[in-house]
Amino acid sequence: MTQDVVFQILGTVSGKSIGVVTLNVEKALNALNIDMVQAMNAQLKKWQSDDNVACVMLEGSGEKAFCAGGDVRAIYQASIENPGQMTTQACEFFTQEYQLDYLLHSFGKPVLVWADGIVMGGGLGLMAGASHRVLTERSRIAMPEVTIGLYPDVGGSYFLNRMPGKIGKFLGLTAYNMNAADAHFVGLGNFYVNSQDSERLLDAMAEITWSDDINANHQALTALLNRLETQVDVPLGQSLLAKEQGLIDELMTGTIDEVHRKLCGLDINDAEFEWLARAQKTALAGSPLSWTLIDEQAKLGTEMSLVQCFQWELGISVNCCAIGDFCEGVRALLIDKDRNPKWMFSELNQVDSAKVKALLNSPWPENEHPLNGL
Repeated sequence: MTQDVVFQILGTVSGKSIGVVTLNVEKALNALNIDMVQAMNAQLKKWQSDDNVACVMLEGSGEKAFCAGGDVRAIYQASIENPGQMTTQACEFFTQEYQLDYLLHSFGKPVLVWADGIVMGGGLGLMAGASHRVLTERSRIAMPEVTIGLYPDVGGSYFLNRMPGKIGKFLGLTAYNMNAADAHFVGLGNFYVNSQDSERLLDAMAEITWSDDINANHQALTALLNRLETQVDVPLGQSLLAKEQGLIDELMTGTIDEVHRKLCGLDINDAEFEWLARAQKTALAGSPLSWTLIDEQAKLGTEMSLVQCFQWELGISVNCCAIGDFCEGVRALLIDKDRNPKWMFSELNQVDSAKVKALLNSPWPENEHPLNGL
């Protein structure tokens, strides 16, 4: 049976090793299931404590995607069979996914993510945790959770709020599809390499003089990627998000109802707003409950630590599955595929504040939170 995630050890001229993780579910765009998350958590912890492993690389199989998110069908099935209840499946998946993301953020050793092709949702959680996040001309990056009744989790509460201006909120509400230039501008990617140069990159990594000095290893990998950046065929180009930041900040300023009115009022036939057409359509078709959660997420600002952000997200994620719009969003997009969700509230101004409060309320006492050990 084909393994959903493959682990390899590559030798180097220095005698040190490189651990390579390949997400291996090409037909599903390498979406993460619970078995993959568990396997990666276990293997990465071994490599973290193995003095012979100097660096880790994460990649996706095929040419379409690094990782298109989480495979949420099992969570959906459990949730519809237990309406109104927090299920073991939802709790275990999100807990272990966030543990994996945090492990990457705190890994210490260099972690390189080859962010070629589609990177969405849970894939972005993996990418954001890496020290070296390599974009290509094929990178297409988004947080589309508003379309399935969720919100940008996997650490989005941390990294979206640290982007320029109000771009993080814009990305969450609109599921805007970023290219490499956009992702570089907002800080999600920090290097840019030709998509056809993945093997060349690995060969060059095998030539690095890796040592026991973690800082020196980071510097050596950075120097290599800087060198490869000078040899790209297609320039990175200008980020549309950078160019339009003033308009984005203006659109995202005010109460969530005011933001909604501004997006509704955009005339996308106007050449000035043409680039916003898909983002506007996606946002206005998204779950009104998700809108309110994304607004609450944006209000967190930058005061919370990464651990606190993951803890905050876990409660909301399992609540969305139990009492939110998650099941209906997944049904419409992934199960029946009619793309016609019947959201709990048809309009944003109809959203019940008591429902929002319930979604934001952690299902565990503070001393029993599943992520207390981070």
